Amino acid sequence: MTEELTKKAAEMLLQGATLLSEPCPYCAGVRVMKEGQALCISCGKQPEKKEISVENQPNEASSIEKTFEKKLESLSKELEQEKDHEKQQNILKTINTLLETIEKMKGKQ
Repeated sequence: MTEELTKKAAEMLLQGATLLSEPCPYCAGVRVMKEGQALCISCGKQPEKKEISVENQPNEASSIEKTFEKKLESLSKELEQEKDHEKQQNILKTINTLLETIEKMKGKQ
């Protein structure tokens, strides 16, 4: 561990960085993370930045949305048949949570 890396890591920690529980993938050293950037205190390497294809994201989101919509259908049918008031309330809470999640997902697209 060089003195320069030690100083940089100490600076990062003083500025709000956190120690990571996962070791460095290159040397198994201790890593510090701040603002999404991880720095190994031992070797100084940072993981390579990877571009995430924008093309895959809408398909993934729409797939999750479809799953949620199927779940909503299933819960609606279950709600129609349920006689127990407490179980009805639990189903309604779950439906509400799913609807809120779908709305949040639509807002991010």
